[in-house]
Amino acid sequence: MNSSFHLFPESASLAAGRYDTLMLSLTALLCVVALAVLVAIAGSVIRYHEHRPADRSHPPLANKPLEIAWTTIPLLVFLGIFAWAAHDYTLLAQETAGALPVTVVARQWMWKLEHANGKREINELHVPLGQAVQLTMTSQDVIHSFYVPAFRIKQDVVPGRYTTLRFTATHAGVYRLFCAEYCGTDHAAMQGRIVVMPPAEFARWLDADVGPETTAARGSALFRHYGCAACHDAGATVQAPRLDGLMGRTVTLQDGRTVTADAAYVRDAILTPHKDIVAGYAPIMPTYQGQIDEQDILAIIEYLRSMGAADASTSR
Repeated sequence: MNSSFHLFPESASLAAGRYDTLMLSLTALLCVVALAVLVAIAGSVIRYHEHRPADRSHPPLANKPLEIAWTTIPLLVFLGIFAWAAHDYTLLAQETAGALPVTVVARQWMWKLEHANGKREINELHVPLGQAVQLTMTSQDVIHSFYVPAFRIKQDVVPGRYTTLRFTATHAGVYRLFCAEYCGTDHAAMQGRIVVMPPAEFARWLDADVGPETTAARGSALFRHYGCAACHDAGATVQAPRLDGLMGRTVTLQDGRTVTADAAYVRDAILTPHKDIVAGYAPIMPTYQGQIDEQDILAIIEYLRSMGAADASTSR
């Protein structure tokens, strides 16, 4: 992290270059428009000064070609800018094969992060240079906002739902992480850092000082600790939906709707099980609201994801 003065902010991700180009182009366009208006005003002031011999007897009342031009050209230009910005925005939502999964739980006033191999961090995130990273984020209390200025990324982290943020770092170094949403008394102290490392160095860091339990393994233990296996395992006596291959499956509900079993669906099934009842099953699952925290829910979701995906045509 360099504290010396920069004319332009530090840029260290693929998205940063795109957004900077868009912003500078828009700024240049606005400067050109402002200059054109200034020149037109100055020209009129000089030409029609009260002591100039200009003909003022028949001022023009209409000029249709000019009116069409100053309506159509700005409209097309700004529609083009909108399309450009919309394209860059949609790139944030595109999944990248091989992206490094990281779960993030925000709380007053810290960031709690966990890698797929079970390694955890607080207020710090290590990532490999040049590899896509996918953050699955939620909040344990109030709304927070994950903001890394050097990456030009900012995403609200909301209690009760999952938000996803993807980025690819392009320069090794250490970059500031902030909460950009007022979240209480110590909001200004909710800071951290992103450490971007060469891939080989990151691999060594990721494997160092990590226990044998991955996030999926911890989720498996929690699955049994909370009694989920008693109903959802193959040998269970209670009739409940099987969960092997659940993630990504299309699930048919009692009211005829169909939903895709994603992380949000699993979270709702744990905390508000009567919200979406699977067709053919009785609403007998109890709620775990207040009994399980967000990090444990994310671990259980990772465990279910590790069980693979069922055939796309399968619906249960």
